[in-house]
Amino acid sequence: MKKIVLVIILLIPEFLLAQKKVENQQLIWYGYYNSLKFNENWSLNSEIQERQFYNPTAQHQLVFRLNLERKLIEDWKASSGMTLFLQNPNNPNSESNLTVPELRPDIGFSNKQKLRFITINHRYKAEARFFHDVENGKLVGGYHFSNFRLRYQLGLDFPIWKKEGNEKLLLKIKDEIMFNLGKKIVKNTFDQNRVYLALNYKVNKSYAFEIGYMNWFQQQKSGTDFYNRDILRLSIFHSIDLKKKKNE
Repeated sequence: MKKIVLVIILLIPEFLLAQKKVENQQLIWYGYYNSLKFNENWSLNSEIQERQFYNPTAQHQLVFRLNLERKLIEDWKASSGMTLFLQNPNNPNSESNLTVPELRPDIGFSNKQKLRFITINHRYKAEARFFHDVENGKLVGGYHFSNFRLRYQLGLDFPIWKKEGNEKLLLKIKDEIMFNLGKKIVKNTFDQNRVYLALNYKVNKSYAFEIGYMNWFQQQKSGTDFYNRDILRLSIFHSIDLKKKKNE
């Protein structure tokens, strides 16, 4: 059953691509991801992402995310947090330089399954989206609720190189699909699908570097127009174990 679902998820973008009008774009994402581990059960995860168009070059999004994570039974974890998006126009050639803030509270669950030579990751997330009010091309007032969004991500980690029993180089494959829910959602219940392929190098227990390619296929509000985005991602992962430092 899981294999059938995975095939359907991977085929959705191709089906829509053949039926609708698609705009192709190229971007680079720079990301810093921090995990502050208080103990075996609690951690605080944060990230900063800078997202830019290239060819032509233009600002797209700046992202700040903070989540408190709690370990549950066995290999399950729960999280809750808030994201601040600073959104610029989706068109890199736009004459507008208006940046629209978005607040996005979320809750989620994740599960990790360790097999012989592969790790399978499942992530389930629900988000509420609040956008800053805009009138005549200017920010006014406060925020208004837009819609809910449901996300599911399937990830596969393959160890390529191990040193002294530790995984040093990983091949990561991910696919995430998102759906919109709400009264304002009429023609774009399907929001987007993201396919990701990356190499992750662990320098030590605290730092890891990652380079990857993502295809971001997104439906616009019209229901007939789509973005097909090719994205180069450069990321730094930083883990701080407070429990270990106290023991030292």
